[in-house]
Amino acid sequence: MRPRGTPILAVADGVIRKLFLSRQGGLTIYEFDSSETYCYYYAHLDGYADDLREGMPVRRGDVIGYVGTSGDAEPTAPQLHFAISRIGPDKRWWKGEPIDPYPILLRAVTADESAQESSSGSRSAVGQ
Repeated sequence: MRPRGTPILAVADGVIRKLFLSRQGGLTIYEFDSSETYCYYYAHLDGYADDLREGMPVRRGDVIGYVGTSGDAEPTAPQLHFAISRIGPDKRWWKGEPIDPYPILLRAVTADESAQESSSGSRSAVGQ
């Protein structure tokens, strides 16, 4: 858990497909990746970034919202409900096939670490 108001960052380059208010998820964001293969779901937000709007392109790392307790989240436990789904050719954000986000997030973290090592010129002791 993170404190209420902690910035939420876009996980990938893409476009904000839908801003939505629901009883269960509260303030939600549906982001499509740039290939429109995956939909990223962010829910229980305290608010959206000031300039966020549907159809807006975003870059990985852009602030898109803030951790909160909207919807059916426990009021004393600010949280982010995050999910990834694979969307079909009809691009229905609400009908995607849920997938395990762990492998995708692990690749992203590994790529970030590799990029940081490359830019700093550091090498690991393995293979030296």
